[in-house]
Amino acid sequence: MSEGAHPAPDGVRALDELLSHPRAETIAALRACPGDVIVLGAGGKMGPTLATMLARAAREIGPRRIYAVSRWSDAAAAAALRDAGVETLSADLLDRAQVEALPDAANVVFMAGQKFGTAGAPATTWAMNVLVPATCAARYAGSRIVAFSTGNVYPLTPTSGSGSRETDAPAPVGEYAMSCLGRERMFEAASARDGTPVAIVRLNYAIDLRYGVLTDLAVRILRDEPISLRMGRVNVIWQGDANRIAIECLPLASVPPFVINVTGERSLRVRELAEALGARLGRPPRFEGEDAPDALLSDTTKLRAHFAPQEMPLETMLDLVAEWVRHDRPLLGKPTKFEVRSGEF
Repeated sequence: MSEGAHPAPDGVRALDELLSHPRAETIAALRACPGDVIVLGAGGKMGPTLATMLARAAREIGPRRIYAVSRWSDAAAAAALRDAGVETLSADLLDRAQVEALPDAANVVFMAGQKFGTAGAPATTWAMNVLVPATCAARYAGSRIVAFSTGNVYPLTPTSGSGSRETDAPAPVGEYAMSCLGRERMFEAASARDGTPVAIVRLNYAIDLRYGVLTDLAVRILRDEPISLRMGRVNVIWQGDANRIAIECLPLASVPPFVINVTGERSLRVRELAEALGARLGRPPRFEGEDAPDALLSDTTKLRAHFAPQEMPLETMLDLVAEWVRHDRPLLGKPTKFEVRSGEF
C-alpha cells in the first residue's frame, strides 16, 4: 500500500509512524550494507523519523545496532527512539573528544548542521557546518557516509527551466549556503584522503505536517497573513520519501562522492499551492509581490534514474497538511523562510 492510501494521522504518534515506514527498496539497501548504523545529529526535524525507519528496516534483515547521536534537548524524542529500538547517545559534535568516544559503525548518516540564526551568529554556523563535518569524517574514515546537504549550494535559476543539476557549478548565496558548500568540501576531502565512500544528499524542502513549505502556507492562510510570492516556485518532498531515499543512498556511497538532488519531481507555483490549501481550508489566501523570474529549484533527472518513484503524491500532502492545521495539531514553530532570496537566515 502506498503512503497516499493511509488515513490522515490524528496525532504525533500516527504521523511519526507514517514518516518512518521503510519500503522494500529501503530494506534492500540496508541489507546491502552490513554493520551497525550511526545517525549523527539525530535530534533535528528529520533525524528521529529517519533513525526509527532504520530500526524498522533492520528488524526485517537481522540484528544490528542503530545509534542516534544528539545533545537531546528533547527528552521525549529520545525516549520514543529507545522505544523503537534505537540506542540514543548524548554528545556535543563540536567537542572532538566526545566524537572520538562514539562507537564504531560501518554506516553513518550525517544530519548535523545549523541554518537559522546564521545572520546573528555566523561563526557558530561555520563551526557546525564545516568543522563538525571535518571532525566526524575523520572519526569515521572508511565507513559509508550519507551526508545531508542542501539545494542552497546552487544559485537561483530561471523558473522556465528544470532547476540546477548535480553537475552544475555551485554558487551559494549568503553565509549559510557557503558554509553548506564547505560541509560538502570537507566530506569530499575526507573521501579523497581516506578512501571513504560518501553520498551527498542535496535536500530541498522536506514536508512534515508540523513544518515545511505547505504548513507555512496553511498557517498564514488561517491567520489571514499575506503570502509572499518573491520566491514564486519551490520543490517539496514528503519527509518519509526523503528518509527512504537517504537510507537507500548508503550502497551508492562512493569515492569520489555520489551527489544527488533529493526533492519533489516538479517545480510548483507557490500561488497555486496556496490556492489549493485555501480551497481545502475554506479561506482564500492573500498575496503580496509578484513571481520573480528565478527561484531556488533542483533538477531531479538523476534522482528518478536511481530511485523508485516517491510514494506520497502532492494532492495527498495538501490534504494532510490542511487537515492537520485545521485541527490545530502540534507544530514545530520553525518556518522554512522559503521566500528568502538574500541567503540570510
